[in-house]
Amino acid sequence: MSHHLAVLAEKAYERHGDYESLFFEGRWLTSGEIHDRSARAAGGLRAHGVQPGDRVVVMTMNTPEVFISYRAIWRAGAVVTPVIFLQSGPELRHILTDSGATAAIISPELIPLFRGAADGLDITTFVIGENYAELETGEPAGIEPRADDDLAALLYTGGTTGRAKGVMLSHRGLWESGRGLELTARASTATRSLLPLPLSHAYGLIVTIAGLHSERPLVSVLQRWFDPVGWLELVAEHRLESSPVVPTMLQMLLAQQHADYDLSSLQTFGSGGATLPPAIRAAAEKTFGVTVLQGYGCTESSAVISAESLSDHRPGSVGKPLPHAEVAILDPAGNPMKAGTDGEICVRGPGVMLGYWNDPELTAQTVRDGWLHTGDVGHLDEDGFLFVVDRMKDLIIRGGFNVFPRDVEDVLLEHPAVQIAACVGRPDTENGEEVVAVVQLVPGEQVSGAELVEYAKDRMAKYKYPREVVVLDTVPLTSVGKLDRKAVRALVQPR
Repeated sequence: MSHHLAVLAEKAYERHGDYESLFFEGRWLTSGEIHDRSARAAGGLRAHGVQPGDRVVVMTMNTPEVFISYRAIWRAGAVVTPVIFLQSGPELRHILTDSGATAAIISPELIPLFRGAADGLDITTFVIGENYAELETGEPAGIEPRADDDLAALLYTGGTTGRAKGVMLSHRGLWESGRGLELTARASTATRSLLPLPLSHAYGLIVTIAGLHSERPLVSVLQRWFDPVGWLELVAEHRLESSPVVPTMLQMLLAQQHADYDLSSLQTFGSGGATLPPAIRAAAEKTFGVTVLQGYGCTESSAVISAESLSDHRPGSVGKPLPHAEVAILDPAGNPMKAGTDGEICVRGPGVMLGYWNDPELTAQTVRDGWLHTGDVGHLDEDGFLFVVDRMKDLIIRGGFNVFPRDVEDVLLEHPAVQIAACVGRPDTENGEEVVAVVQLVPGEQVSGAELVEYAKDRMAKYKYPREVVVLDTVPLTSVGKLDRKAVRALVQPR
């Protein structure tokens, strides 16, 4: 059986036929149009010299051309190399040179950034709305054969903690992860979804692949980028039933006025990309009348390891491991931990990356005896549900006691005035590290940092509560809406 992603897309089209499947900024695209354009674009890429195994950068806002380009690249046997559009010049230069990309598909807004970063590099460039159309002028191309373990995508990750690393993901790994995620959706009747996630991120990528596995025809409405008011308008206008989000998107949606929008069609949110604070989950379920289903994974695991479904979920957990993913909780010596005991979350199976691009040493440190060491702390309960506690590298050690930032953030988020909270450790001569936090308030609310320190102090163990809380206009987020702890640490350094 082939796990070729272009074959998967071809079969999805054969299964569901031609129907209005994608809405973007006032226009519907049919599944037939997307299929035909991607087949022609594959031929265009080949005509412009793209060979099987070549890396093709896709750096665009969310547009229909992202769907078309991914399928075209896979059809041509090449490697999708998605790049978040919020890159600095040096970061982009590193990705272009490290990947050895031979071609790039970009949005017109990004031409100045791209040209500066690509100066002196031999990269054939296609700009959406300009010469991209040339790719689609030829005859539809057939599917270039690829093996299951051939490279399908090269995703760069870790730019907030150091130089971005290329994660090599195979056709089979992405195929299996997408199928696992789609299986969890089968307990839901939802077929109409809103996509606000960056499709150039692992989470957005796997959501699109999961859709190709669906037994039902799916309808997607695409946002160019996440905008909470636009999100509410689109849900009401198109009677949308579900939306994959990251927790900060939920927090921004909860801060809006909802009375003017009919959101009664909503059934579920899928939450991933970062840990979902319980207070935010509860508020979203109450406000929108939905069930919030959490998932968990990392880029190195082909985006997804576990997920909840409507028929199988448990408060606080990120669901059970998906069929393709074997999960073990290991201690520092590599021994399995018993149920309910925290350790490092490790995963084995076809979704595990082929390795880090051009970095066998780091690959060997991260994947040992077939087990991907995620760097996340968590446990499995007696029934096999996975609970994620925090990142190992974010652990704060204060006076010899372990403090997980998420515990502090969850308490601060229970305060009605707090919209977003981020906790980090600050170097401290007396305790080694001190617990500090920054918060962003709900619009129109007021509370001081000192009051929030007292609020947390009353609700947490003495060694855990933050000794300082800084109120900011905006808490720093990464390009995909996660808390940017590196930026937060820079803000709270000792003065």
